[in-house]
Amino acid sequence: METEIEKRWFEPGLRFQCTGCGQCCTSTSPSYVYLSEQDVDHLSHYFGLKREAFLKKYTRYDGQYSLLDKPNTYDCIFLKEKRCTVYEARPVQCRTFPWWPYNIGDEKQWQEAAVRCEGINHPEAPLVPTAHIEEQLMTYMDNLLHMCFDV
Repeated sequence: METEIEKRWFEPGLRFQCTGCGQCCTSTSPSYVYLSEQDVDHLSHYFGLKREAFLKKYTRYDGQYSLLDKPNTYDCIFLKEKRCTVYEARPVQCRTFPWWPYNIGDEKQWQEAAVRCEGINHPEAPLVPTAHIEEQLMTYMDNLLHMCFDV
C-alpha cells in the first residue's frame, strides 16, 4: 500500500525578509542566545580572543553558555543601533531565525511570530522555498542536539 507524503502546511514556502529592525535582538526579559561549541569557536576567532577570554567577556553560564544582555537592558550584547555587530559570525540560533519549530509549527504560530517580527509576511519579502525552510530548521535542530547532548 502506498503512503502519501504529508505536505507541510507552508507549501510552497513562506514570506520572510530581514528588515534589520533589531526586534529579534531585544526583549522585555532576560534573553537567551545559547551557544554551541561551534558558535563559541566562530565568535572567539571573530574577536581574535582565546576561547576562555571570549566566554568570560561575552557569556553567562547556567548549565549552558549563552550571550550576555547589555547592562540595564535585555538587548543582545552585540546589538548596536539596531544592528548586529557580529552578523558574519552570529550564532546558529540567530542565523536560523525565524525557522524555529515554535515559529513554523502551524500557521497560527507563524502569525504570532509575525506580530514580533516585521520581516515575517513583509509585503516586499520573497517567498522562501519549503526546502530552504526545512534546511534551516534542521540546522537549528542539529545545533540544539549538539548543545544538549554533545554529539
